[in-house]
Amino acid sequence: MKTVTQRFIKFTALNTMSNEDSKSCPSTRVQLIFAYYMAKECKSMGLSDVKVDKNGYVTARLPKNAEGFSKIGFISHMDTSPDASGEGITPVITEKYDGTPIVLNGVTLSPARFPVLLNYIGQDIISSDGTTLLGADDKAGIAEILTAMEYLITHPEIEHGDISIGFTPDEEIGRGADFFDVEQFDCDFAYTVDGGKIGELEHENFNAARAKITIKGVSVHPGFAKGIMKNAALIGTKLAARLPVDETPSKTDGYDGFYHLTCFNATPSQCKMSYIIRDFDKDSFEKRKATITNIVADLNEKYDNIIELNLCDEYYNMSEKIKECMHVIDLAKRAMEECNIEPIIRPIRGGTDGARLSYMGLPCPNIFTGGHNFHGVCEFIPVQSMEKAVEVIVKIAQLGKKP
Repeated sequence: MKTVTQRFIKFTALNTMSNEDSKSCPSTRVQLIFAYYMAKECKSMGLSDVKVDKNGYVTARLPKNAEGFSKIGFISHMDTSPDASGEGITPVITEKYDGTPIVLNGVTLSPARFPVLLNYIGQDIISSDGTTLLGADDKAGIAEILTAMEYLITHPEIEHGDISIGFTPDEEIGRGADFFDVEQFDCDFAYTVDGGKIGELEHENFNAARAKITIKGVSVHPGFAKGIMKNAALIGTKLAARLPVDETPSKTDGYDGFYHLTCFNATPSQCKMSYIIRDFDKDSFEKRKATITNIVADLNEKYDNIIELNLCDEYYNMSEKIKECMHVIDLAKRAMEECNIEPIIRPIRGGTDGARLSYMGLPCPNIFTGGHNFHGVCEFIPVQSMEKAVEVIVKIAQLGKKP
């Protein structure tokens, strides 16, 4: 058997960054290449019904070896975030971490900055070399699922039902479930393996929307601009200033929602802005969207309709669907406890493929991979946390008798 670490290190070598500006699915060709590589990996270890569809979704199945079990799925995404480079990743393994700073290329993983490191003294820490992200989000999840499946194959004495696995493209740009075939996946419920630190078990997430704003200004020579110029850049700053200053990611936590300005490109002639809008409560979510809509309407009245707003929902809080089948959470919680892991049940301040899949008829909470500091060059994951994730997946399969 390959270890989960061996698999993970091998997978990180392959660039799978997604691209929000692309209209194709997958959004990048490298993801499709990786999808076929994953299919080959699945076949080589003995999984059946291995498929890669035209959109790059990979599915495979481990047939049941006993009766009376639920049909369970495990899902992870193949793409890495475009927020930091995912090309040329060179993992660094710090064995038996001693609690001192880990010095990388231009970056230091220090307990002073990341106190959580002190939880892993004596363990083996995998990071990037400091110039790229690591890719634990979510290649750690893929490696953990495959290692668990291989363990079940090589230990036929462990009884389980039909298990399906799925690897999706473009999760990081909000499209991971766009073409997921829930009917073909054929599961009673599933888990995304896409969480953070060891023990995380999540069945609440943000309601999410994205606002794209284009301001078409009127630019003339500044010496002759009185009564004529409409400075798009300046109007953009006025729009941003109308939103609550304390409702941003850096000033919110827990169940707080926020507005997050993700892009601002401006000249006097044109300004393009992008916001993501997040809230756990559906009514508050609708109010946030209304706030941006009303601000744009007010500024359009003042500046003769020069602002265009494209506002669209991305996903919703899965808790509305999971609350109807809490045995799925109870199963994961019991599996963690039997693996000597304390479950950490808390809301995801983000989203997963599982949020949309839950609304597509496949209840799909999220469990940990073990990683920290996703989407940046300070990302790291302890080897022992990945190994525990493998144990939990195996245990869920083993305990998955029909309620």
